[in-house]
Amino acid sequence: MNPPGPDTGGLSVWPAPAKLNLFLRIIGRRSDGYHELQTAFQLIDLCDEISIRVRPDGRICRPRGLKGLPEDQDLVVRAARLLQEETGSGLGADLMVDKRIPAGGGLGGGSSDAATVLTALNKLWGTALTQAELARLGGRLGADVPVFVAGESAWAEGIGDRLTPIEFPRCWYLVIHPGIAVPTAEIFSAPELTRNSPPIKIASFLSHGDRNDCVSVVRGKYAEVGLALDWLGQFGDARLTGTGACVFSEFETGDEAGRALGKLPAQWRGFVVRGLNRSPLLQMG
Repeated sequence: MNPPGPDTGGLSVWPAPAKLNLFLRIIGRRSDGYHELQTAFQLIDLCDEISIRVRPDGRICRPRGLKGLPEDQDLVVRAARLLQEETGSGLGADLMVDKRIPAGGGLGGGSSDAATVLTALNKLWGTALTQAELARLGGRLGADVPVFVAGESAWAEGIGDRLTPIEFPRCWYLVIHPGIAVPTAEIFSAPELTRNSPPIKIASFLSHGDRNDCVSVVRGKYAEVGLALDWLGQFGDARLTGTGACVFSEFETGDEAGRALGKLPAQWRGFVVRGLNRSPLLQMG
């Protein structure tokens, strides 16, 4: 069967969902500087939206994106150019990014945007790479990109690239962004970061939960994150997602999460979100 031809029509809109790290253990550090870890990625229905128009001239343009982020540094532009280079496609694209996921919050917005561009342009350009090939490309852009390409909540090991899909029970979360960005590189380079946690099994995590090894480092460097964790702790187990600024707590219903959101201090942003086991990106085209 021949691969599908490119879509040279109008504008199409593609979702890029956020994620939560339900726990994070740092198992060790590799010679290349990457950290060996264990984590569980829970996809959530807070999404950026990326509008794409195919261009016949081969140019990659980003007319709209994250304020203050130069186009050449934007992962959506880098993802499109990488796909061009790998496939030899002569087509280009206009990429308009509507950001709803806070940057620097540990929610994976940039990585998810990159995964969405790879997946969307693979279809729109008719380049016909497999999901596994797209995931390998995504890994060159960032360690979290492959999980968004795969589009399933998952247990992750290695540098986050060895994935085992998990079906989590349906639940809701209140996510709080305390108004700051936490750079991942700063946390992973901190000398006080625990880097020798013993690995655990999936069954142990599903039965008892687990910790985030980055919490004490982030608390020590960013007092506002600690305040948000302490405030959210009145409603249940308050957790940090990844190495970022956002904190979250699980609720059985959206109404319960909404009532907690109604008490949120005015200086913070909050989101009531639903956990997803499959990305809405998988339903596209």
